[in-house]
Amino acid sequence: MLNLLEDRPRLPRPAPRPRTTSRRSAWLALALVAALYIAALASAYPFDSDPPLTRAELDQTASYYQRAYSIPDGGSDSAADDVYVRVAAQAARLHRIPERVQAFVNDNRLGGAKVLEIGAGRGYLQDHVRDYTGLDISSTAHRFFHKPYVRGSATAMPFADSSFDAAWSIWVFEHIPNPEQALRETRRVLKDGALLYFLPAWDCPPWAAEGLPVRPASQLTLGQRLVRSTIDFRTTNLFWLLTKPPVRAARALSDRLAGGPATLHYRRLQPNYDKYWMADSDAVNSLDRDEARRWFTSRGDECLNCASQSFFWPEEDPALIIRIHKRP
Repeated sequence: MLNLLEDRPRLPRPAPRPRTTSRRSAWLALALVAALYIAALASAYPFDSDPPLTRAELDQTASYYQRAYSIPDGGSDSAADDVYVRVAAQAARLHRIPERVQAFVNDNRLGGAKVLEIGAGRGYLQDHVRDYTGLDISSTAHRFFHKPYVRGSATAMPFADSSFDAAWSIWVFEHIPNPEQALRETRRVLKDGALLYFLPAWDCPPWAAEGLPVRPASQLTLGQRLVRSTIDFRTTNLFWLLTKPPVRAARALSDRLAGGPATLHYRRLQPNYDKYWMADSDAVNSLDRDEARRWFTSRGDECLNCASQSFFWPEEDPALIIRIHKRP
């Protein structure tokens, strides 16, 4: 009987159960989400700093703004039909820029102060104070001004040190190829204790140059259509929360480890100087508000409206109001 049991064929052991398809799919989905998140962080990280620019790049920038503010075809002395000026005027009304600048003037009693506007454009803010000087790179914008207008670059301002009591700059620094040099010049021409109302167009998107949100789909390549399909999500507060706080924390840590005054970091953009599809199609930089704040405060300047802003939520007031403190 024992022999019969021993001679009985043994059943094969069951093979190990393979990983289920659902488990593999879950891991693949997790890996895809992680890859997309890393790509999103990389797209938001300001890798660039002031680069050396060729003369051709500088001339191209100056030429563009000279054309932008030139008298429209037809000989009229009004730029009402010019797309660049028209879009700028509409945006200023929509965002209540004149009211905001007037509040800055009133709150700080700057009516009699000597004020500089950096990137004065069409001069619509020149009457907010009595002693006003407008600076712009365009050689054709002077026709908008009845107060002093100086043609010059924000990166090499033709003014002596400590010339002004206050300054403002609205939607300009995103168009300056070397924005940190322009910040240095801004501090140089302002007096100790001077006030600055600083409002670039923060976080200019790379798709503005191609006009992806406004162009017909029939004009777009497959790649452009894919990018446009992501724009709605990439402009939500959720996307901001997923990318801005970690990137800002990483940049703050990097500056702290480096020591000394912070270096301005930003993302360089490829501007479109041929077709102005939408606002900021001509932007050359994408600037972060906290990056600019840290640049000023690391030099001893004071941000007067930063205390109420949250590091983890989009800013309610996009402007930075800075009091300059020059060290002896």
